[in-house]
Amino acid sequence: MSGTVIVRENGLGRYQQEVIAGQHSLLADEPVDMGGNDAGPAPFDFLMAGLGACTSMTLRMYAERKGLALRNVRVELAHAKVEIDGVARDCIRRNITLDGDLTPEQRQRLLEIANKCPVHRALSQSFQLDCELAD
Repeated sequence: MSGTVIVRENGLGRYQQEVIAGQHSLLADEPVDMGGNDAGPAPFDFLMAGLGACTSMTLRMYAERKGLALRNVRVELAHAKVEIDGVARDCIRRNITLDGDLTPEQRQRLLEIANKCPVHRALSQSFQLDCELAD
């Protein structure tokens, strides 16, 4: 499981944030058209990166366990607002490229497995998001 992630302003730009995840330090920012400096991925980019990484890793684990001839996985993601029943909703579209000598049945099964990755499951149901002020 993932540990704690710390996000804090770094003082180098209007919206720039230092993201600390374990031993990893990343930079987040907003694009220029949103008032940032585009010094790092935007928040939705991180969200999509997490979903894409989880999807690819889940497919790799499944292929290894089943001995499938999967050579490479590529996940392309895009975020947009869509209207559903008159309400604007966030939509993330994943386009998964599977490279390998796979039967149509294996490819279909891998698509099913992609939709079972932990991040996909979490995003496709309602989250409980708790928020409190630190002392």
